[in-house]
Amino acid sequence: QVQLVESGGGLVQAGGSLRLSCAASGRTFRMIAVGWFSQAPGKEREFVAGINWSGHSTSYADSVKGRFTISRDNTKNTVYLQMNSLKPEDTAVYYCSAGGGLYSDYVPRRSPDFGSWGPGTQVTVSS
Repeated sequence: QVQLVESGGGLVQAGGSLRLSCAASGRTFRMIAVGWFSQAPGKEREFVAGINWSGHSTSYADSVKGRFTISRDNTKNTVYLQMNSLKPEDTAVYYCSAGGGLYSDYVPRRSPDFGSWGPGTQVTVSS
């Protein structure tokens, strides 16, 4: 079982940047994909970005392409989400998730594909 904890959220002005971190425990973390999801008030949780076990394959929602970058450091059991050019519509709770097949190049994009979730971190972008 993988346990995840997000950090790095906060309040930022539009156009600013934040870097979210997802720290994990559990020996399988470095063998599986990690995804970031966001959930705004009154809306469903949606995929933001994902990365495969090695970091060689990534996937992004259209709304964040060119602005967000996902990366991982398996020596630190940590995945990062660099968020640049933030917009008010990026305001949400951001969740880190882990799952998928071991050593797979496939990057899942659906919530049910991820078995482990962190408690979330709030990101608020003011206009």
